[in-house]
Amino acid sequence: MKKKFALLSGRWMVYVLLIGLSASCVSNKRIIYMQDQGEESPLVFSGEMKPYVIEDYKLQANDIVDINIKTSSKELNELIEIFQEDSRGGGMMMQGARGGGDIFFMNGYSIDENGMVELPLIGELKFAGLTAKEAKLLIESRMVEFVNEEDLFVRVRLGGIRYSALGEFNAAGKHSILQNRVTIFEAIANAGDLTVVAKRDELVLVRQYPEGSRMFRINLNNQKLLTSEFYFIQPNDMLYAEPMKIRELGTGVNFVQTFQLAVTTLSAVLLVLNAIN
Repeated sequence: MKKKFALLSGRWMVYVLLIGLSASCVSNKRIIYMQDQGEESPLVFSGEMKPYVIEDYKLQANDIVDINIKTSSKELNELIEIFQEDSRGGGMMMQGARGGGDIFFMNGYSIDENGMVELPLIGELKFAGLTAKEAKLLIESRMVEFVNEEDLFVRVRLGGIRYSALGEFNAAGKHSILQNRVTIFEAIANAGDLTVVAKRDELVLVRQYPEGSRMFRINLNNQKLLTSEFYFIQPNDMLYAEPMKIRELGTGVNFVQTFQLAVTTLSAVLLVLNAIN
């Protein structure tokens, strides 16, 4: 009777174990990007255009901007270059760049905690809360005191897109991409992509605003992300990928790993049952 009971118990344990392990595998549905998850939007491969939603980024404290000012006056250009070399540290700029530092950090202009930037001849200007285009117009309005508008060239641009990738990334850390616009998928690829156990349907994005920070949860599996305001990341964004529950359980993330774990566990169960009998 005891032997029969032990055999039945062993079979039930095997069934429960197999069901549990099979359910613990990570399905492709949880890791495939840009799936069609809405009933009203069927999967279409016709090349349908998806319009971008692009927010004008407002400059903030600690941002770095690349500013280039040129005029038709050779003497004025030389004077501007002298001021720029003094404000940027001269020879230390090239030494920092050769040492692997961020070239925009070395030759760009940092916006201080008060939102101000100090420029040659002009002095301090408040950049915080302005777009790059508005900052350009502000510089031009001040430079006309020294040169005619038609003899003036001003360019203002962000020194690349800096962001942080934390959690279940294959290359977590601080990253910088020297582009004016970066999609969230480019940022993920630059950070080595997400691990298999990362929650792709709840990627946490912390975005900085002049008033403070806000946190959002983004579903990377949904193709509607392409038309949302979060498709392009912004400077100082932080991406945090949380792990799935399967990581806590310690089970396999694919069929082969789960099968190996099941065989090992069943062997242990059978050994225990044989010892009891």
